[in-house]
Amino acid sequence: MEIPPKSPDGSEKSPQSKELITSDTGSTLCMSSRSESVWTSAPRSKWDIYHKPVIVVSVGAAIFLFGMVITSLSCFLTENKNVYKMTGPAFLSLGLMLLVCGLVWIPIIRKKQKQRQKSQFLQSLKSFFFNR
Repeated sequence: MEIPPKSPDGSEKSPQSKELITSDTGSTLCMSSRSESVWTSAPRSKWDIYHKPVIVVSVGAAIFLFGMVITSLSCFLTENKNVYKMTGPAFLSLGLMLLVCGLVWIPIIRKKQKQRQKSQFLQSLKSFFFNR
């Protein structure tokens, strides 16, 4: 009688079970690379799509305005003038950075949405022609 080879973890497996494991692994890799939920998901609202960049733009604008107020306080108030001169530009730059990042993020999302619509259309065409 031939003894089946042991696996690295010490458990014995038959050749049939090895074939099943490798075939299952391949199918799960394919499924995880392009999940079906991406293709069959319901259309999302505009808020669901754009809520993150809108929040980033809003927070960036608020921090930018706060920086403007602190910087202008350094012109009018004489006490703690050095503190206002240091923190004001820091808030200005942080707010401007968030504002620009959010504003750049919106066209990127629009482009991805158009690309997703095109790929959904091509996927439906492919399934129409190949599933006959």
